[in-house]
This record gives sequence, structure tokens and C-alpha cells, in this order.
Amino acid sequence: MSSHTRNETIRNVAIIAHVDHGKTTLVDAMFQRAGIFREGQVLEERLMDRMDLERERGITIAAKNCAVTWKGVKINIIDTPGHADFGGEVERALSMVDGAILLVDAAEGPLPQTRFVLNKTLEAGMPVIVVINKIDRGDARPLAVLSEISDLFIDLDATEEQYDFPLLYAVARDGIAQPDLEERGTSLDPLLDAVLSEIPGPIVREDKPFQMLVSDLGYSDYLGRLAIGRIYNQSLKASESLVRLDDKGQSTPLRVSKLQVYQGISIVDADHIQPGDVVILAGIEDVHIGDTICTAAAPKAMKRITVDEPTVAMLFMRNSGPLAGKEGRFVQSTRIGERLKKETLRNVSLVVEPSEGGEGFLVKGRGEFQMAILIEQMRREGFELCVGRPQVILRTRDGKKEEPVERLFIDCADEYVGIVTEKISLRKGRMVNLVNHSRGRTRLEFSIPSRGLIGFRDELLTDTRGTGIMNAYLEGYESYRGDFPSRATGSLISDRAGSAVPYALFNLEPRGQMFVGAGDPVYEGMVVGEHNRDNDLDVNPCKTKKLSNVRASGRDDNVVLTPHRVMTLEMALNFIRDDEIVEVTPASLRMRKMTLAATERKRAR
Repeated sequence: MSSHTRNETIRNVAIIAHVDHGKTTLVDAMFQRAGIFREGQVLEERLMDRMDLERERGITIAAKNCAVTWKGVKINIIDTPGHADFGGEVERALSMVDGAILLVDAAEGPLPQTRFVLNKTLEAGMPVIVVINKIDRGDARPLAVLSEISDLFIDLDATEEQYDFPLLYAVARDGIAQPDLEERGTSLDPLLDAVLSEIPGPIVREDKPFQMLVSDLGYSDYLGRLAIGRIYNQSLKASESLVRLDDKGQSTPLRVSKLQVYQGISIVDADHIQPGDVVILAGIEDVHIGDTICTAAAPKAMKRITVDEPTVAMLFMRNSGPLAGKEGRFVQSTRIGERLKKETLRNVSLVVEPSEGGEGFLVKGRGEFQMAILIEQMRREGFELCVGRPQVILRTRDGKKEEPVERLFIDCADEYVGIVTEKISLRKGRMVNLVNHSRGRTRLEFSIPSRGLIGFRDELLTDTRGTGIMNAYLEGYESYRGDFPSRATGSLISDRAGSAVPYALFNLEPRGQMFVGAGDPVYEGMVVGEHNRDNDLDVNPCKTKKLSNVRASGRDDNVVLTPHRVMTLEMALNFIRDDEIVEVTPASLRMRKMTLAATERKRAR
């Protein structure tokens, strides 16, 4: 047994919460209370959500770090995403901390994605502080939620110490935390004090050599590649000669140009770093998540970060349509490949491989939502590309085909239970549980194949008039449950290039719902609408009215078009069939057939 002490001047804590339970708002309040900002400084809300996409969607996509100082102790706060599609971020965050704050909405209670992250935390044997947030909500039910949290801890096999968790009630928006539900708090002090008393300081082992596990990567235009991770055993000085150990255990000498640590939301230079602190090393060119950085004198690798395997694959390729290159800056296949490779360096749960035909790249990840976010980021950066339908990754074990199965939770009004259950049974889902709180809403629990969830979110929102809430997490692999129909309708496909004409669109409306409006560019093979029937139909959206030499005075030319359906990226990915792809540019989204020419499609059929 090696002797060890704890560094009481540092605490490393992760914040776990479901999407929209107030995690980023709580971090803002912690900054305010710890005096990170000077008096009168103009502040943005949700400081930690720095990406435009995060601000627009109100979700955290990439885990981000920051630090506050409270009563002379530095608290490193590691933010984790609440969505299971970004689970790869969660495993990394937990490798840097000694405990967690579990934040739960007082009305919604613990939701399945919370369960996913909490399970990882309890497995690692860490203590958890429970904070029930938004107790000022009109529909808050804090005592019932506390009972649900206790059940969840039992369900996840928490130890006795973990089960006896410290509990606080909070209104993060007002910067209030209180140990008692009845006595209204005045500040966030009880939470910051609880972090100091309940989360242990990092262990220091003076008899063991310096080690650092690379848990995150960053990039700076001035300093190059940044390796982020926690320091173990001993302190680090700026002048030390270090080596990097990769996944094969081979060592490479390093020259670190800068040592930095977190202070508030900014990063500051340091020349000496204590054991247990989270550090940023600049100037290391070739480094990957999971690598160990240690001294040249005593190289010893740490256990690598493991990530759940990907369940969804998608084809990314260059835009090969007739309108390619007109709206984007980056259109070459090599540029797309470089961008995807850069993404895998930052995101451990993504895998990129060349596709079978050599046409593009097969990107494997945790879910269609994660893929949609990546595509949206690329299009905002000026990329033009085509993407295929998300496909679930199947595997074979003992000669049997197996597929990933999810545990799905749906919260909807009582009157929609029938339609939701019917739709899920069509997708090979099975009901596991049903809870009715007699408040007009029901919580349903299903076991469903991952492929059954592709495109289901839009359908649920339509069926429940926008009021249904769905959440899911991966349960494991099961025997293949059989095929089911994905889409009952066909596509309306343009048979020529040109611009859509109101007269033609008006006459096509009885055939189905249109996706293009008057004046929109179209080309042969482009999907311009959804056919009412199950077959595809080639149509002419550019047809104009033939002029006769007898003109009626009146309204026969004045057509009034039904508004066409404007597709979002997620809707388009859900809509397309296996022989269709989505063309994504910074300005437009178009759906098209893989094979554009109608004669070639007929021949293939």
C-alpha cells in the first residue's frame, strides 16, 4: 500500500443534469457568488454555452471546464452534456473529478439521460450531492421527486455512503440554495460549502511518479494543440521533460510550450501546478484522448478512457449535384475528410472510416441527433456535402443477427396514450411500464430497437400536438426483432432542371405535399414533394401555362399556392429513404435521389 494524502486546496466536481434542468444557469450563479465578475460588469446569460448552436437550442453539446475559488479552495467545475448522444463527453468529464452535483428539475424529476450519467458516476464510486432545482415552479413536486431520486439510487446499486446523499433545494436562476424546503435561502453559500465538505480533495501520492490522463483536447490559433487533463500523484513544473504514452504503450518525447489552468471561464498561465488540479498543456502536436503524459524518468501508462461503442452510422460525401459549389466555400471530398478527422480528435465517441465504394466517409456515432449537430456545425463553417440516411449498426454473435435496443420514456397527455402505444408497437417496441400520476399526464416506458427511433421524434410531436416528451438511453444488444415499414409514402421527383413555376406547383398539389416554393431551383432527380401514394412519381415542376390567342379576362391565371413544407435538417434525415440523400449547403437543404437520371433509376429497378 502506498501512503497518500489529500490536497485540500482543490476540489474537482462534475455537474450532472438532464437537458433544460438548469445546469448552465447554476454555473452562472456560482460564478456570481464566488466573485468572478467585477461590480457592474455586463454579463451574458448561460456563459458556458459558447457555441451558437448551444445558445439556439438551449442545450450543452460540448463539455466545458471552469473554476471558482471559495474560502481559499479552488473548485474546478466540469460541465457535462445532458443528452445521451453526447455520452462520449460524459466519460471524459468523469475521469477528471472526485464527485458530482446531481441537478434535478423539481417538476420533471430524474429523467433517463440523468440516469445514464449518474450510473457512470456511481460505478466510479464517487459521492454525489443532490440539488432539486426550480422549486419555485407552479407545478413543482419536490418531495415526490426526492422519492424518485432515492428509487433511482437504489435501482443503480448505489453504495450505502452514496445513498445517504446530501440534499439541497435551489432556485438557480435567483442564485439560491437551501438545505430546508420551508426556509427560503438567501444565497448559493450552502451549495459551495457542501462541495468543500462532501467532495474529497484529490489524492496525492508522493511515492509515485507524475502522471496526467488526457481527457479533453482543445485548439488555439496561437498555441496549437491543447491537451487537457488532471494531474495525478505529484506536482508539475513548466521546465520538466515529459513523454506521451499512446494506446500501444509507445512513448514519444514532448516539449510543452506552456502550462495553463482554469480561472473563472478564462485560462491563465502557471509555472507550477499542484497534484489534483486540471491543467492545459500547449504545444503538444500529436496527442489523443486517453493518452498518458508522464516524466521521461518514470513512464507509466494509466487506464485509458473507454467509450460505449457507436450504434448509428451515416454516409458523408461531397456534393455531386448540378448546383454543387454555388453556395458553399468547401466542396472537395478531401476537405470534408479533414474536417471529420478533426472532429474525431475532439469527440471520442465518433469513428470515421472510408466508405465501401470509396465515394465518401462512413461516420459512426451515438445517435442521429449527434450526427445532425455535426452536419449543422459543418454547414455553418461553409461546407457543402451530401449525407445519407442514418443506419443502425447491427452485429452478429454466434451466427445470430443482433441490434442495439433502447429504453424509451415518453411523457404525454392521457388522451394520446393510445396513438403513441400503437405507433411504437408498429416499430417493434414493447411496453415495459406505465405510470399515471392522475394529473392528466402519463409516463410510458418501452423497450424499442434503436432503428425504431429514427424519425420517431417528429411523429410523436405531430401525434401529441407538440406536447409529448421523449427520452431514451441505450440498454444493450438483443436479437433482431424483424423488419417494419419505415415510410408509407413515395416521393415526387423533378424530371428536369429549372425553376419551380406557380402554375405547375398548383397542379401538382393534389398529388401530395410540396417541399419547394415558386422560383426555387430544381434539377432532375431532386425530391420536390411527398407523394400521396407509396410509389415514386416523376413530375415537371417547371411547366408553364400554354398561352392561347383567346385570353379570358378574369382570375384564371391567378393561382394561390398552399404553403409548402419547409424541412429542417432532422426532418429531412428522417424523411429520406435508403436510395435518397440530403444535399446540405450553408444556404439550402435539398433532398435528392442517389441516382439522378430517371432512365438509370428505371434500369436499376
